[in-house]
Amino acid sequence: MKKKKKCPVCRALKLVTKILGLATGTLFVVYFLNLDQKLLAWSYARVNEIFDRKPVDIKF
Repeated sequence: MKKKKKCPVCRALKLVTKILGLATGTLFVVYFLNLDQKLLAWSYARVNEIFDRKPVDIKF
């Protein structure tokens, strides 16, 4: 049996299709589970902890 070489264009299209499929799947999971907002809520809480400890120099 002879091995057939695939054309470089076909291999490139297959690679691009895999990458786009993986990116689409990852973005769907992030969207479906609302992970972006959960990450932002966690980071806002950490930032607020840091800045709430700082002394305030402005008095009204």
